[in-house]
Amino acid sequence: MRVKMILPALTEASSPFFRPIKYSLFPPLGLATLAGYLDPDDDVTITDEHVQKVDLSDEPDLVVIQVYITSARRAYELADHYRARGAYVCLGGLHVTSLPDEAAAHADTVFCGPGEDTWPRFLADLRAGRPAPRYVSAERTLAGLPPVRRDLIDRRRYLVPNSIVVSRGCPHVCDFCYKEAFFEGGKSFYTQTVDAALAEIDRLPGRHLYFLDDHLFGNARFAGALFDGMRGMGRLWQAAGTVQSVLRPGLLEKAVESGLRSLFVGFETVNTGNLAEQRKWQNIDRDYGQVIRRLHDHGVMVNGSFVFGMDQDDPSVFERTVEWAVGQGIETATFHVMTPYPGTRLYARMEKAGRILHRDWDRYDTRTVVFKPARMTATQLEDGYWRAYRDFYRWRNIARGAASKPTLRGKARHAAYAGGWKKFEPAWDVVIRAKRAGAALPLLESVLSGFGTRPAGARAGRPAEMPAEMPADRPAAGRGERPAGDTPVTIAETRLS
Repeated sequence: MRVKMILPALTEASSPFFRPIKYSLFPPLGLATLAGYLDPDDDVTITDEHVQKVDLSDEPDLVVIQVYITSARRAYELADHYRARGAYVCLGGLHVTSLPDEAAAHADTVFCGPGEDTWPRFLADLRAGRPAPRYVSAERTLAGLPPVRRDLIDRRRYLVPNSIVVSRGCPHVCDFCYKEAFFEGGKSFYTQTVDAALAEIDRLPGRHLYFLDDHLFGNARFAGALFDGMRGMGRLWQAAGTVQSVLRPGLLEKAVESGLRSLFVGFETVNTGNLAEQRKWQNIDRDYGQVIRRLHDHGVMVNGSFVFGMDQDDPSVFERTVEWAVGQGIETATFHVMTPYPGTRLYARMEKAGRILHRDWDRYDTRTVVFKPARMTATQLEDGYWRAYRDFYRWRNIARGAASKPTLRGKARHAAYAGGWKKFEPAWDVVIRAKRAGAALPLLESVLSGFGTRPAGARAGRPAEMPAEMPADRPAAGRGERPAGDTPVTIAETRLS
């Protein structure tokens, strides 16, 4: 059987001017995982449209397309094209799970939820000549997962070819997150066995790893055992975690000893009132300054995630958020316009209130306002989002953040990482188009290798003051998903689907 798997490009990743490195960070791990279930004599290819063109002249028997909200239009175009050529077309992913009837108009079969149980069942049905039009996941386990087909991935095209997922979902429930819709009908958080995860890590070449799990620290027992097993492997790795996990005694120390060098943390908001509104319970009553100090004291870089447009936000939120993040010495920040994805509680609440402006999925990209904000205009929200990015990554603010580091080497590493991520995007475009993103991996490893050691003495200077409405014993801020990239769905969207 000739099988073609496609990850269509997100709308914002198709700029003719330049392509930010975030779109060439990770290979399509979900599709490569599904490919592991195919028979050895199946002829299978994986096309990631972020880094290569889709050959539309071929004639596969089976086409499998992973759909995210801002790639839905392109995914449906590809699906319609291949159906017209006689191929059997399958659609799955976050967007398909949220709107299966919409997707079904463009597919022979759609998949709702994770694919570990439904995909093997579909393959058996297909070979028996009786595939169903819809498969809905119910059984949740990673036991017996076949090895990921990394041989189908061109490592040269990605800065982080060694991406890995050892769990599914997240133990928390936030209103703006896709997770509850995606995992409806079964467990919404589960892990591999520690031995299976270590075996997958051991198969990966080189030193660097990126855990794409929504919350690698979500099961403290599993995470602690995993970090114990990784100690001595000589790995350098990055991941996503919560403020709650950072403050858990002993767990961060184990992570650092096993190679943690950078952590994506969803602070989300500088307004404490927003946290309860979005059911971000795990962030309430946490000292966010302590979180950052604890990470920095262990030599771990911080990628802080912030969401603008929650109902307690007014036009002052952008400047206050940037000022706080810079003053805390956060190395990189990702900002998002709050986006009510279909299938989430946030979407349902806003739809009921008549606040959804349209359903043009191309614009649900966390950079465009698609709802009526409560305390500012849509223009103010969108302009403030872009201003926050511009201001955080100004050279003077990069220098201010670097100055918070106690050593000269620490200051240099901060400036190199923060500047390299955002200030040289046109240069990254040249590397991506030359299919040499992977050639920059040694540089990334070199920067990361300088972290992970405890600075001598206390952190230089005192932390920036909290915003006015933040009592000193309250969190200074409140992504989730997303992932390691600039959208709050980045991490979640790499799940098997």
